[in-house]
Amino acid sequence: MRYHNITKDDMLNGDGLRVVLWVAGCTHACKECQNPVTWDINGGILFDEAAKEEIYRELRHSHNSGITFSGGDPLHPVHREEVGELIKELRSEFPKKSIWVYTGFTWDEIKDIHFMKDIDVLVDGKFVAELKDPKLYWRGSSNQNVIDVKKTIETGNMVLYL
Repeated sequence: MRYHNITKDDMLNGDGLRVVLWVAGCTHACKECQNPVTWDINGGILFDEAAKEEIYRELRHSHNSGITFSGGDPLHPVHREEVGELIKELRSEFPKKSIWVYTGFTWDEIKDIHFMKDIDVLVDGKFVAELKDPKLYWRGSSNQNVIDVKKTIETGNMVLYL
């Protein structure tokens, strides 16, 4: 897996103060994307043990409420295995920290991914410039959903977060 940045104390990509891993690679090519620099699957830098330790170090701070995976698209098929392993490790190591994932795929396209049960909130769907609404929390366009993954899996019906 490759990534562009690890943001600390982020307040825009999920609830509370968060660590954000900006994964490289996206094929959705959304018009007016806020991060086109992250589209190249070979861009950024290799995710290594030093990057993982940086995330762990930040999550050990009590003021951090969790981690957000964004990008690019962390659920791009090329990343899924490595992202899934990291999510499972983080869930085990930090069970009280929330895990958010942003993806251009819809819930129906990715709901059967094996590590979905370890994610707390999923923001799904491509960004659609014509549906952009700056008043929305945690998403850029009104077609996107902020999904409470655990409740959605429990009930079998999409349950929105908040």
